[in-house]
Amino acid sequence: MTHPDTDPTQASGWNLPHVVKALRESREVSHRVRHQGRLRELPSREVLTHIMQGLSAALFPTHYGRPDLNDESIDFFVGHTLHDTLGMLNDQVRRALMFNATADASQDADLGPRAVAIVRALAEQLPDIRGALFSDLQAAWQGDPAATGMSEILLCYPGITAIVHHRIAHALLRLGTPLLARLIADIAHARTGIDIHPGAQIGRGFFIDHGTGVVIGETCVIGENVRLYQAVTLGAKRFPTDENGHLLKGQVRHPIVEDDVVIYAGATVLGRITIGRSSTIGGNVWLTQSVPPHSNVSQALSRQS
Repeated sequence: MTHPDTDPTQASGWNLPHVVKALRESREVSHRVRHQGRLRELPSREVLTHIMQGLSAALFPTHYGRPDLNDESIDFFVGHTLHDTLGMLNDQVRRALMFNATADASQDADLGPRAVAIVRALAEQLPDIRGALFSDLQAAWQGDPAATGMSEILLCYPGITAIVHHRIAHALLRLGTPLLARLIADIAHARTGIDIHPGAQIGRGFFIDHGTGVVIGETCVIGENVRLYQAVTLGAKRFPTDENGHLLKGQVRHPIVEDDVVIYAGATVLGRITIGRSSTIGGNVWLTQSVPPHSNVSQALSRQS
C-alpha cells in the first residue's frame, strides 16, 4: 500500500512526471482551449439538469414535481421550488457569462448583477413559456390518435421533453447566455435523441411525433401548428466561408417552415428555403428548394425537381 505522504506521480510505474508535464505543455502552450487564456468556472451539466427538473416542476407541478399536491399546497410548492431553482440558475448564469465572446477580466465584477437581471427576466417569462407549452400539449393531443391524455403526453412523449427544454433554452439565449442555452439543448438531446439548436424560432402548437433523430438548425424559423416526425432534418445546404476558407459564423442558412406544415419521417430540408403554409412534405424527401403554400411533396415529385 502506498504511504499517504508518497507522491503518486513517483510511486507508480507509469512515468507520470513526464505525462503530467506534457499535458501541462498541451494545456498552456500547444493546444490551449481556455476562453481568453484564463481559468474560469464552467457551468455544470449536473446542476443544469437539476435546474431543468426544478423549472419543469414549477411549470407542471403535479406531473414533474409532486403527485400529492392539492389546492392548498401547490402554490407553496411552486414558490419554494422556484426559490431554490432560480438561486442555482443564478450561479450558472454568472459562470456562463464569463464565456461570452466579449467577456474579459475587467467585466467580472459586473457579472453578478447581470446574472440576477437575466434570471429575474426569465422568471417573468415563465407564465408565457407555460402558455406556449400548453399549446404544444394540445397539438400533441390533437395530432396523435394514440394519445390517451395530457398526463401521458407530459410524462411519456420525448417531443414534449425536448420542447420544454427548448423554450427555456431559447429564452436564455435571447437574454444573453448562449453557452447555458446550448448546454440545456444538449441535455435534452441526450435524453430524447432530438437535437434542437436554442437559436431556432419555434411557434406555438409545435409537435414532434416519436422524435428520435430530429435535427433543427440554429436559424430555423418554424411557424405555428407545425408537426414533425422522426428523423426529420431542418439543416443547412452549404457553409459559406471567408477569403481564407474559414467558416462564416452567424449566417442565415436553415429553412423557414410556415404555419400548419406537416413533415413526415426521414425528410431532409436544407438551406434558407421556405415551406409554404399548409404544405405536406412526404417521408424521405430530400428538399433544397422552396415550395408554395398548400404543396404536397412526395419522393417522386422531389426527384422530378
